[in-house]
Formats: sequence, structure tokens, C-alpha cells
Amino acid sequence: MDWTQQIDVYCERTDFTFWSEPLNALTNGLYLAGAMLMFLRVRRQGLPLAVLLSILLGLIAIGSFLFHTTATLWASTADTTPIGIFILVYLFAVNRDVLGLIWWKAGLATAGFFPYAAVLVPALDRVAFFRISDFYWTVPVLLLAYAPVVARRNRATAWGFVAGASLLSVSIAVRSVDLMVCDWFPWGTHFLWHTLNAVMLPWMIEVYRRHMRARRAAEAG
Repeated sequence: MDWTQQIDVYCERTDFTFWSEPLNALTNGLYLAGAMLMFLRVRRQGLPLAVLLSILLGLIAIGSFLFHTTATLWASTADTTPIGIFILVYLFAVNRDVLGLIWWKAGLATAGFFPYAAVLVPALDRVAFFRISDFYWTVPVLLLAYAPVVARRNRATAWGFVAGASLLSVSIAVRSVDLMVCDWFPWGTHFLWHTLNAVMLPWMIEVYRRHMRARRAAEAG
């Protein structure tokens, strides 16, 4: 495998120079801002998973910046790996701290994401539009599936999931039309994917933070 292989998959890129995707590259600063905001918000609240999620959000910013500037296979891996880890950590946090599963059951439930994605992604591949961002659609679908279960414990948290899933669905749709609009909008739409997710991902950390604050208040009261 050639890790230095260069990749051109976005409308904005016209060559393999460093700044060929300026909007796609610079909008990663929004991720970084969201990561710093949430890190400062959760670092002293006794929520190690929220701290970890904030750090992962910062790594998403760095990895994505590297990919949209160097456009190489290794940078693509640096881009997607923290996203995958973020999903799994958040899912574990929900299973353990929102649904109340003990750690090993929460771990097993989290591992269930792999067969879930293995089934859903091929199904999405059969539909042209969903095929473009097939893996990413697994996340809003899962959030919506969790919402009614979470609602039994905390309705505000469940609505937070619905809001996050809705925003992410718009974001994925915007990502999916990047090459479709290229002929008349040469910047593409991928930078809007970054912009919307720079709101959605900190929001999901905030939903978790609020849930934990409410849970602790209930336990103390």
C-alpha cells in the first residue's frame, strides 16, 4: 500500500498543491474552536469521557486539515480514524452513563456498532444518493433509534439526540452533493459539511454533559 498516494475526491481541489482546498482546509478551524470550547466546559466536571470526546474533536480537526491540504492516503487515515473513535466513545458513554449499563455490557453494546454498520452500509449502497456517504448515515439512524429508549430516562437528552441526528442528516446531504454542484459552484459544498459538523459534534458532547449534570442532581436530591 502506498501511503503517499494522492487522492482527489472533492470539488474544490483542482491540483495537488497544499492550498488547493482553502475552504475545506480552513473550516477545520471551526472544529478546533468547538473542541477547545467543550474541553474548557467539561474539564473540571468529573466527566473523563466528555474530556476525551473534546480531545478527539480536536484530532478530527487536525486530521481533516492534513487531508484537505496534503490529499494523501495517510492523511485520509488521519482524517477518518478519530471520527470512528469519536463515534465508539460516544456510543459507550451513552450505553454506560445514559442507559445505565455496567461497563462490560456497555462495551458489548458498543461493539454491536460493527455488525450494525456491516448490515446498514451495504443496504445504503443500493441507493445512489446514500451510497456517496454511506457510512456516515449510520450515525443519525442510530441516534434516532436510541432516542425513544433514552426518552424513558431523560426526555431532554432524547430530544438532544433528535436535534443532533437532524443536523447531521442535513450535513451529510450537503456533503453528498459536493461533486454534483461543481459545474456551477466551483468551491463545492464540503466546507459546509465541516461547518455544520462543527456545531453538531460539540452539541452532542453538550447533550451528554447536560445529561450527566441532571443525573447527578437527581442522585443528590
